[in-house]
Amino acid sequence: MKKQVLLALLFLVFISFKATSQSYLQNGGCAQLNPIDFNTLINGKKTGLFFLKKGNLTAAITNYGGRIVSICAPDKNGQKADVVLGFKSIEDYLKATGVYHGAIIGRVIGRISKGIFEMDGKTYSLPINNGANHQHGGLMGFHNQVWDVKSVTQSSIVLSYNSVDGEMGYPGNLKVEATYTLTSNNDLTLKLSATTDKATPVNLTNHAFFNLAGEGKGTILDHIVTIPSNSFCAVNPDKIKTGEILNVEGTPFDFRKSKPIGKDIILENSNEQLKIAGGYDQSYVLKKKHSAKIVLAATVVDPKSGRKLEVFTNNLGVHFFSANFFKGTDIGKMGKPFNFRESFAVETQDYNSPNQKSFPTLILNPGEKYESYTVYHFSNTK
Repeated sequence: MKKQVLLALLFLVFISFKATSQSYLQNGGCAQLNPIDFNTLINGKKTGLFFLKKGNLTAAITNYGGRIVSICAPDKNGQKADVVLGFKSIEDYLKATGVYHGAIIGRVIGRISKGIFEMDGKTYSLPINNGANHQHGGLMGFHNQVWDVKSVTQSSIVLSYNSVDGEMGYPGNLKVEATYTLTSNNDLTLKLSATTDKATPVNLTNHAFFNLAGEGKGTILDHIVTIPSNSFCAVNPDKIKTGEILNVEGTPFDFRKSKPIGKDIILENSNEQLKIAGGYDQSYVLKKKHSAKIVLAATVVDPKSGRKLEVFTNNLGVHFFSANFFKGTDIGKMGKPFNFRESFAVETQDYNSPNQKSFPTLILNPGEKYESYTVYHFSNTK
């Protein structure tokens, strides 16, 4: 009799757990994600999946790389779709050829020539992981670290990561905090902050790839983009910023008036900067000086679904990328391959580089606080 009661209780616990888990599974056109598939250990630290919900949005965040795994958003008819590319398990993230999906990038986004920078008369050498250059914080950058979960509510999560002195060649113990919050205004906000005990370059971003039609729903060349910027940063054949700021006037990079991504990308064989990047992969200048002022970085609309994404930031610039190198080798959480130009990235960041002295500095000093704020606002056109 006791055994039967015990079995009944265990069954009730299992049903309760299953119901709780099922309540976190997204459906109705969005990925079905099971937290169990994100529970593992990486370098002795626990990973997990955390769901946020507020208003018409649902988001899924993993502390592996501080990644956005999913954002579920309605179209003009109320039909929901998963608009961020991601994977259904930690195992899939670990074996993916694209390693930056949805992740927080640091200490420094972008490429540093030959992995060398100078600061205060000293030369620092960083590990090479992109041709002859250092990219996105190195192989074991923030995207490849397990972040600590400080707190979780129904609509927000706070993550932290302590990057030790000398990690990936960077000086100083850098304490970083990332806060994702869903608001009743259909915003996903990301606040990134950092402090250091030694001078060090810092330039953080989130590297989510979007398709407003939904993950795996085909080309983004028909997506209509607006970027309210008069200028962008020139790059050399290694896609390292040269220090030259170019005017967008009369170039394929002019998005001051709304246009489809595909309208001018066809000029990639005749325009040097498009050719170097293999499409759009450029940093735009939004502000010339650091300030807390929030400005519009970009607007993207999918004309078929009517989904609209507006990105706001206090950063100096925004990097726009048209997924020029995806080859369909990675299969996402919707069971579809990540193909060439079927997603885009809008990365809010400072446009500068630690080796370009004419640009505003990236150096964070002891006693200072780095603060980056980004708003992803979702709505619909009529």
